[in-house]
Amino acid sequence: MSQAIPRDFDILIVGSGLAGLSAALHLAPTHKVAILTKRSMSDGSSGWAQGGIAAVMDRSDSFASHVDDTLVAGAGLSDPAATRFVVEHAPLSVEWLQSLGVPFSEEDGHLHLTREGGHSARRIVHVTDATGAAVQQTLIQRVQQTPNITMLEHHMLVDLIMSAKVGMPGPNRCLGLYALDETSDEVVTFRAPHTILATGGAGKVYLYTTNPDTATGDGIAAAWRAGCRVTNMEFIQFHPTCLYHPHVKNFLISEAVRGEGGRLMLPDGTRFMPNHDPRLELAPRDVVARAIDFEMKKHGLDCVLLDISHQPPAFVKEHFPNIYARCLDLGIDITRQPIPVVPAAHYTCGGIHTDLAGRTDLPGLHAIGETAYTGLHGANRLASNSLVECMVFARSASDDILATPLPPVGDIPAWDDSRVTDADEAVVISHNWDELRRFMWDYVGIVRTNKRLDRAAHRIKLLQQEIHEFYSAFHVTRDLLELRNLVTVADLIVRSAQARHESRGLHYSRDYPRMAEVAVPTTLQPS
Repeated sequence: MSQAIPRDFDILIVGSGLAGLSAALHLAPTHKVAILTKRSMSDGSSGWAQGGIAAVMDRSDSFASHVDDTLVAGAGLSDPAATRFVVEHAPLSVEWLQSLGVPFSEEDGHLHLTREGGHSARRIVHVTDATGAAVQQTLIQRVQQTPNITMLEHHMLVDLIMSAKVGMPGPNRCLGLYALDETSDEVVTFRAPHTILATGGAGKVYLYTTNPDTATGDGIAAAWRAGCRVTNMEFIQFHPTCLYHPHVKNFLISEAVRGEGGRLMLPDGTRFMPNHDPRLELAPRDVVARAIDFEMKKHGLDCVLLDISHQPPAFVKEHFPNIYARCLDLGIDITRQPIPVVPAAHYTCGGIHTDLAGRTDLPGLHAIGETAYTGLHGANRLASNSLVECMVFARSASDDILATPLPPVGDIPAWDDSRVTDADEAVVISHNWDELRRFMWDYVGIVRTNKRLDRAAHRIKLLQQEIHEFYSAFHVTRDLLELRNLVTVADLIVRSAQARHESRGLHYSRDYPRMAEVAVPTTLQPS
């Protein structure tokens, strides 16, 4: 099941979302690049992003205003230097995408800018209500036309390769990775002086999520096993408005619906946000998600309603064509009816600890996009700051790699699976996967307590033991690897949450309901 002959590249990029594709395009003119993705190139969270890209593109707006909005949403934990870095480079990123041919929505010959929760100005560049898909499609087409890029679909990251672990002398550094090629069922050795993790977030650790099935925290877990720090994993953003429907999972109702006047209501038509925040439906996501959670529990509801039907039908269809069409397929005419919505796990604000060049603690290893902690998001991500973060750090990491040549890798041992067999009971994996996602939703969700976190920690420890035994005895499969990564990420989330004795941003604890005077990131160091 292992392939003896290693594959060599200058740069390995794990993940085919906006961050990974952007980095590949920046590096390909001078380097031999491989993009590994565990499913198809278009499977990932970037293509699901509806809202848009936050950037100061209007003279009436300012960098200072965008920075301030980000810091406010981050509840005191956003790093000011990282925030300024992203905000000031955001317009260049939008212009780069324009140069590649992304068909951004326009009005009167200019970019149409919409507004979303937490923003003090219209600064969201978008492609109607399907920005991520349009950007992803454009970049994939460019990558396919670039000769120096090799695309390897259905390749699942198993583990990073560190020089210290394979007995190579000198300072410890990343030498590449092992990946499961699902088409041949072989574990392949990939060698490269530089590796970039762009694997996205970990929303699938929760029962309800807006994320695709690929969001299993693979990069975060692999970097942690390799000895890298992770930071702020307790801050999981729950999007307030995921479509509630028995035949559909994961369909997000964009923040922009509220930005364009959408109102949250109880089933009797009562608007409830005035009871929770003066910013009403345009309050930051953590505020709105907790408000919905409160009202659902108070009234025993399965969902609440989001109503945009007071806007003219032509306006709704023009601004939200994909949401309109999807809901209509399900029998909901959003020009005449409210949309049933619930909160769902949406974005991983923490991740692998990096600097402004995307460098991790392990030389030769960078991390960009949702899998990384850059300091931008703090305790809560401001709407539409995610896609621009992908692009800004894809460029800064690429610039750092181009300026920092590393020596060739040398010999690396092939993956050894000589002492394992095929699994006889794969049902163990599916049962553990289901158990994990359910107790994470129940115990480590929007509202937390010490008792709930302790219960989750106990169950995680039992799952870790079972998965370790399974991993040690049987051939690896994608399901097993994803479960292993999700349990690792769940452990990091719970440990981080237990360490924060306050309520701040996305982390709300009934045992520590007040916010501490001093904001300190939660950084975990592997033992």
